[in-house]
Amino acid sequence: MARKDLLELASLTREEIDRILEQAVPFKELFTRSVKKVPALKGKSVLMLFYEPSTRTHSSFEVAAKRLSADVTNFDVPHSSVVKGESVRETVETLQAMRTDYIVVRHGRSGLPGMIARQTKASVVNAGDGAHAHPTQGLLDAFTVKEVFPEMSGKRVLIVGDILHSRVARSTSSVLRRLGVEVAYLGPGSLVPKCCPEGVRRFTDYREAMAWGPDVVYLLRVQMERQDVQYFPSLREYHRVYGVTRDRLDELEDKGIWLMHPGPVNRGVELCDEAMDYQRSLINRQVENGIAVRMSVLYSLKPGASGDEEAEGEAEASLE
Repeated sequence: MARKDLLELASLTREEIDRILEQAVPFKELFTRSVKKVPALKGKSVLMLFYEPSTRTHSSFEVAAKRLSADVTNFDVPHSSVVKGESVRETVETLQAMRTDYIVVRHGRSGLPGMIARQTKASVVNAGDGAHAHPTQGLLDAFTVKEVFPEMSGKRVLIVGDILHSRVARSTSSVLRRLGVEVAYLGPGSLVPKCCPEGVRRFTDYREAMAWGPDVVYLLRVQMERQDVQYFPSLREYHRVYGVTRDRLDELEDKGIWLMHPGPVNRGVELCDEAMDYQRSLINRQVENGIAVRMSVLYSLKPGASGDEEAEGEAEASLE
């Protein structure tokens, strides 16, 4: 059955994950050509519906859509009727009347992209909803790890930081485990859930986590905007205990460990300045791969298809 939407990674089969990652390879090769566009989505329209600030994800999706020759419209939320009290449902009904083919949604409310998907024939892509999911980030991270380790099974990835509030940690750890990668979490006890997903190890001590033997250290951005209470003494203290300091960077280099971060980086918090020039850093590659993977996702979805995300006849969820 053709897939209409991409809302979370749990709904994807292993075959679908493999196909998206394999499909991204020729899309990435396109970047080296003089003409970087293909007519795959020529005549189709992509709407960017971002209720939260975003630079990397927004621009990545926009570039991906344009390289597929789609027309892109940016819905300017701060200057729309949303500020006058228009509900998300009313906004979607208005946009549906414009006959858009794809809607890329970011919202602070978990589950809202799924609600939008049930109200429209357009293909909906979740670009991040609350602390719930960020499926294309997980896929681009998996693609990046696969480039370094073609045989992913048995490799180890240590995800460090604010796990509690991170949709990236949820999505990336989910897809990596599906592909045979061992995953562990490291962070302050207040920011690493005591009930981790099955098979995911939990560390609160940096040295113990490094003794586990990770092949990749994946640092998360400290999301101060999602923290309603103080989870650690200070940013300086966080950097000293859990960040990649100059000394720890030397250790990563000695052990040949790769470094990842979803961006944007808080310098002096997750990473020291020297880490930005680390020879085994994959941070810039993640940005490049994000475009290729999102091209693959958009190309794979079929607007108007009978969605397999929700059962037919399910009661409409409120978008008020």
